[in-house]
Amino acid sequence: MRKTLTPGGFVQAPVPPSGAKPRPRHRMIDRVAEILDLAARRPHGASLTEIARILDAPLSSVQGLANGLVATGYLEERDRLYTLGPAPHFLTRLAGTPASDVVTHNDLVEIHEQTGMTTVLGILVGADLYYVDHASTSPTYAYLAENYVKRSLLRCSSGWVLLAGMERRDLWSRLSTAREQDQPLVERFLEDLPTIESDGLVVTPDVSEVEIEGIATAVKAGGRTVAAVACIGDHDEVNARADAIVDFLREKRERWGAVR
Repeated sequence: MRKTLTPGGFVQAPVPPSGAKPRPRHRMIDRVAEILDLAARRPHGASLTEIARILDAPLSSVQGLANGLVATGYLEERDRLYTLGPAPHFLTRLAGTPASDVVTHNDLVEIHEQTGMTTVLGILVGADLYYVDHASTSPTYAYLAENYVKRSLLRCSSGWVLLAGMERRDLWSRLSTAREQDQPLVERFLEDLPTIESDGLVVTPDVSEVEIEGIATAVKAGGRTVAAVACIGDHDEVNARADAIVDFLREKRERWGAVR
């Protein structure tokens, strides 16, 4: 029986049910999502041939999907190049400001200046973590954030925060389908899960594949986790400043909660 220490004492760590299944995927939906993602990353447009090559899909199938997306406003075609259409922007306006926008770029800059650490804002998209904003002098982290490079949820503190905020069905499916090299981290995450859920914090989990460490806090709206803010950097440096970083992240989190 695994137990972990929380502010209320020792509690048993949750055990995922055997046979947890991920939500079923649909090949056409996957291809549509990939086409939209590619169009968003190609402001000058992508040709049909390029899209088919990247998706490793028949040109005829991609042509049909592209035509449908142009017809509904999700893509635009000019000079045989496809770009993102107005429909995704309209849906965003219709839905209102994303809850994660409660964290501003100035917030990240303030945390970076106070802690001296690279500060990132991460969100969950599908099964992956993306850094969507950052404050840093490091070109490495700037590249990850500015190019929206996806990250493994089990390999960083922000990912652990976002995993802990998932509905149980989705959490179990994510863990059961983790990469083989990430499987040893699943039990470690489960041991820490009650503490993460109680504190809304992940402190130096030591799970990165490189010499990088992080301290992350959950950003909540309407009782659910919508994003994670993390201070990341050299393993020894983050550990040396851990107490101060935790205190400052908690202070900022209280302010974000007061906004909603």
